[in-house]
Amino acid sequence: MVIWSIEFKPETEHDLGGLDWIIRRRIIEKLDWFALNFDSLFPISLKGEFKDFSKLRVGDWRVFYQVNWEKHLIIVCYIDRRDKAYKKK
Repeated sequence: MVIWSIEFKPETEHDLGGLDWIIRRRIIEKLDWFALNFDSLFPISLKGEFKDFSKLRVGDWRVFYQVNWEKHLIIVCYIDRRDKAYKKK
């Protein structure tokens, strides 16, 4: 079993830091679970202007990430509510 790590881009740490602590905890717990189970999951790739990203659903929130397969690294690039996530560039 490969061990996957999670890395946050600096702007994503800011996004996460601005959330209510309950939402922040849910997202972090889901990311921890995601990293532990990544080998048995299939990334959900996005299309169009977001084609370089995959998404993780956490209730009404979306976590956009990229995968570095060589380093076994999940890079969290963007976190926002579902209704806003797809409108930001």
